[in-house]
Amino acid sequence: MKLALYQGPGVINSPDAAFALMETKATEARANGARLLLFPEMYVSGYNIGAEAARRHALAPADLAPAQKIAQSLGMGLAFGYPERVGDQVANAAVLIDATGTVLLNYRKSHPCREYDRAMFDVTGREFPLATVGGAKLGLLICKDIEFPEPARRLALAGADLILVPAAQTPPYDPVARHVIPARAYENQVYVAYANRTGAEHGLDYIGQSSICGPDGAVLAMAGQGEELLFASTDAAHHAAIRRADTLLADRRPDLYAPLAKP
Repeated sequence: MKLALYQGPGVINSPDAAFALMETKATEARANGARLLLFPEMYVSGYNIGAEAARRHALAPADLAPAQKIAQSLGMGLAFGYPERVGDQVANAAVLIDATGTVLLNYRKSHPCREYDRAMFDVTGREFPLATVGGAKLGLLICKDIEFPEPARRLALAGADLILVPAAQTPPYDPVARHVIPARAYENQVYVAYANRTGAEHGLDYIGQSSICGPDGAVLAMAGQGEELLFASTDAAHHAAIRRADTLLADRRPDLYAPLAKP
């Protein structure tokens, strides 16, 4: 499956304009053969917008019709971050929509990032769901989540083949983009697509450096710091060969790891 990810500043405080840009980028990605396009964290609204704006722009999953229409009209999957309305509260969420326009996954960030997440969002996630697209099992994490080994490992043990990670990463956390993402792919024998924001937003500077990594830790594609569409393909045969050659997950010793789950 050919993947694409959009790295860029997006549009701040205008969901309508964000969906219009989504259609433009999705059309370009589909013309280049992509079947799935990933956008950054809080793509629909912007990330560092404050609690009032996050609440104002929050959408229920049922309000994602503009993205569903784009996916259906182009026959491609879309994944992106957005502020999710949960009753009278707001969550930092990401959604996966398939090529028919069906919402397959809705994931809420489980590991809040510093003061920004804690100021804007009331709800954190506890579930790590998977969905099947084109014969591959996909899961979602959001930015800070991938910096911890446990969420990615949990998805891998549940059968994930590809983990999609919308992000809004800032300095001095360049090592996450350069080192942690390939490591998560390698140690879990999964593909990882990491779509970061770029540019500046209300005092935050984003580092870009989005990437798509293979199940052997190989960096298949990596962006710089500017606006960019990035492409790479998954390969089921190569993936299976990696897992046959190194039985990494089967060789785990869960009986030794119980202390890791203690507070």
